[in-house]
Amino acid sequence: MSETELSRDAYERLRTELEDLTTRGRVEVAQRIEAARALGDLSENGDYHAAKDDQGKMEARIRQIDALLRNVSIVEAAPTQGGVIATGSVVSLRYEGDDDVEKYLIGSIEERRDDVSVVSPGSPLGKALLGHRAGESVSYEAPSGSLTVEIVEVGG
Repeated sequence: MSETELSRDAYERLRTELEDLTTRGRVEVAQRIEAARALGDLSENGDYHAAKDDQGKMEARIRQIDALLRNVSIVEAAPTQGGVIATGSVVSLRYEGDDDVEKYLIGSIEERRDDVSVVSPGSPLGKALLGHRAGESVSYEAPSGSLTVEIVEVGG
């Protein structure tokens, strides 16, 4: 598994989420399963099956966060030093032939924010953008063919 770059904030948020899921989350799901078992026949017990489904999803998230945190690199501040796109940068892009400007965060999906989409630095678009500045255009290969984007703005 490759190393994931995360900001200190995202790392701490994930550690907190993992702690919460492995303590409070597991206790709550176990209590729900026990309460549903007390209702009787498990074959037709919707509460039991819902609790077991929730337990499976929670355990999958625990494994996902645990694996991510075992192979993480903390990226400290100043991702846009000198206006150069790096992991952690928020970029505004305009696709060739389109007037709309779209904002993207270059980083892990775990860095997601409400107001911007996330592009992995290892994706074709992410790789094409790294090291470039506002005002430049870059091309990359997408599944639908070659695309060109103009870098409108670089922020943090």
